Amino acid sequence: MIHLSASAASEVKRLRAKLKQRKVALFRLSVQPGGCSGMLYTMEFDDAIGETDLGLTQIARRDRVYDCNGLQVVVEAQSFPYLDGLTLDYSEDLMGGGFRFHNPNATQTCGCGNSFSIDR
Repeated sequence: MIHLSASAASEVKRLRAKLKQRKVALFRLSVQPGGCSGMLYTMEFDDAIGETDLGLTQIARRDRVYDCNGLQVVVEAQSFPYLDGLTLDYSEDLMGGGFRFHNPNATQTCGCGNSFSIDR
């Protein structure tokens, strides 16, 4: 399960509203190798939910979709084990605003807060 705080959802909606060229923009969360701790969070807007065709009548989703505070949040299957239980928050301070990742799976996080590692 993925959670967005009310402030994170509000900020994502504000950013999405700036994308006037897109009719529907899904909020996609994923991870990729990189960063100071080995894994890096990524966020982007996407137009489609990924599916894999298994045959004439059977379609398997490779993306999971969550409804979080009125937003559709999409997580690809490969990223889900790293993000399961994640809470995304947004806060502003004197240095500006930023997203904060609270990941119960992370065993180590970088000082920047955007990179993490998991013991497997």
